[in-house]
Amino acid sequence: MAQGRFVVYLRVSTQKQGRSGLGLEAQQRAVTDYLNGGAWSVAAEFTEIESGKSDTNRPQLQRAIQACRVYGARLLIAKFDRLSRDAHFLLGLEKAGIEFVATDNPHANRLTVGIMALVADEERRAISARTKAALAAAKARGVKLGGDRGATLSTEAKAKGVAALKARADSRAADLAPIVADLRASGATSLRSLAAGLNRAGIAPPRGTTWSPMAVSRTLARIDTLSSPSPRHRAA
Repeated sequence: MAQGRFVVYLRVSTQKQGRSGLGLEAQQRAVTDYLNGGAWSVAAEFTEIESGKSDTNRPQLQRAIQACRVYGARLLIAKFDRLSRDAHFLLGLEKAGIEFVATDNPHANRLTVGIMALVADEERRAISARTKAALAAAKARGVKLGGDRGATLSTEAKAKGVAALKARADSRAADLAPIVADLRASGATSLRSLAAGLNRAGIAPPRGTTWSPMAVSRTLARIDTLSSPSPRHRAA
């Protein structure tokens, strides 16, 4: 029985299939059957007409992944092969924290990505064990472990920390950009109406529990910065 929030992703390989709706109808029916019962909601739905051979030229898939991050939802697809046949791409979803469910085999993600993730996890365990052994040996030699012992962050380390925070905020703004655009297209033009729309959608704000006009203003400023050409490009 389905539980939680989902983002639906449908794909057909040809324009003919897209126009006829035959391929999409079958996928929609599979998704409807899967969601028959349970406590669930669909945050967004995306349809792609693109060959499965390419994972880079699939804008609707990228929007669906962004929506999963924004809404904290799982990606729901009708058939496992509608998502991707590339194991590296699927593992990338797992590393990005994107969970997905295929209605024709709800455990497909565990049978594929899960196996690769277990291999990586075993390697992390081995590294952790070696690190602990090295620390234990150092402690046995009398080396003092733990605490900063008066250490201070270098200017370079502080700069890297700031850059990491900025990159995370930029990534979040990029994920929110298409949703904000949709809200504006539907008539939400003021900061207050945009905040209300984001709150209705159940999207978590950067801080606190609800969106405020000020939080929306800061996010819009970051989105504008990301979409603006660089100074070098403007000079050219």
